[in-house]
Amino acid sequence: MNVPADQLPAGIVACDCLTPFGNATATASALLAGRRALELTPVLGRDGGDLVPLALTGSMDETLPPRWLPKLRRMAAGIPLAAWGSVRAPVIVTSSNFGVGSLYAFTREHDARHLAHGPPFASVELLRREFAWGEHVHVFSHACVTAHLGLAYAARLLHAGLVDRVLVFSFDFVSPFVAGGFHSLKILNGAMPAPYAVRETGSIGLGDGAAFAVLTRDVAPFRLAAHALQNEMFHFTGNQPDGAGFAACAAAIAAAAGGRRVWIKGHGTGTLEAGRIEAEVSARQFPGAPLVSWKGSLGHTLGSCGLVELAIALAALRGSEGKIPGTVGGAAPSFTDTVALERFASACFDGAVLTSNAFGGAHAAMLLTHD
Repeated sequence: MNVPADQLPAGIVACDCLTPFGNATATASALLAGRRALELTPVLGRDGGDLVPLALTGSMDETLPPRWLPKLRRMAAGIPLAAWGSVRAPVIVTSSNFGVGSLYAFTREHDARHLAHGPPFASVELLRREFAWGEHVHVFSHACVTAHLGLAYAARLLHAGLVDRVLVFSFDFVSPFVAGGFHSLKILNGAMPAPYAVRETGSIGLGDGAAFAVLTRDVAPFRLAAHALQNEMFHFTGNQPDGAGFAACAAAIAAAAGGRRVWIKGHGTGTLEAGRIEAEVSARQFPGAPLVSWKGSLGHTLGSCGLVELAIALAALRGSEGKIPGTVGGAAPSFTDTVALERFASACFDGAVLTSNAFGGAHAAMLLTHD
């Protein structure tokens, strides 16, 4: 299914994230310095197992209350006050993990209290009560393009005149269940990820991440100007080998970008086939545009990556250094000569393309513009 780019500009009123480095500003600074949050960690937490690259905000073993709740409280303190969850100010929650770590903890500890926030609806209800949101809360979950879907849906609500502002709230925290699942696929292994690097074996890292954005139709210095979505529905985990899905999504957003000078925040997990296709398609559709990935430092924050990395991009664009972080963990040779291994000046550009890709050939991209 191909959805042409929606050119429904939405102003970004506020946006921030949480990573092991801290908020978006701290994270952008760490990436500019080339720091890695990923560390080799037992894949099953306290139960041990092989060492794999994880970027955690603390022990990944689940607690009561859930380990992610205090962290989300701190991040949520930066959300502008509004009647969130009301008809005109709804909340969109995006995640691929929700409280699955609590469900896994229940299987180990047989403590029924974990079930109160384990299923997706229960973890969202916990957040709704915690932050006093009203009943108008929408939930999205579609693997690693989830946050993009939430942001695109927010733009559609705004431009249909159904709402005045939207809070998009995303969170994904690593648990032994999640890490063990990726480890079973052999893409989470003992090697650190090297996004877009030509090497014999691919590998990814996983990371804790959460973020929020408040969108309106009002004029703002930074805007999400267009969204493009594509789903190949080709395979449970793989992409069409000819890259058709990547190409369709990129072409739609390239048309929306027009003559803008853009850089590209790619998905770039460290896998080989998808990384090669993504780099090659990006180079064709956006000639000369630098391509970066930050997952070699932060790991893959799964369904939240699109919003976490949007917050980091905004922090870098607003930062006093005037630089965009390069591909931390990348190495030469890269799949294309457009892969930026070092940081570069943001003043040369008037837009950015932010992409995410998911299991089964789902692709998403959005165009970030600024004055």
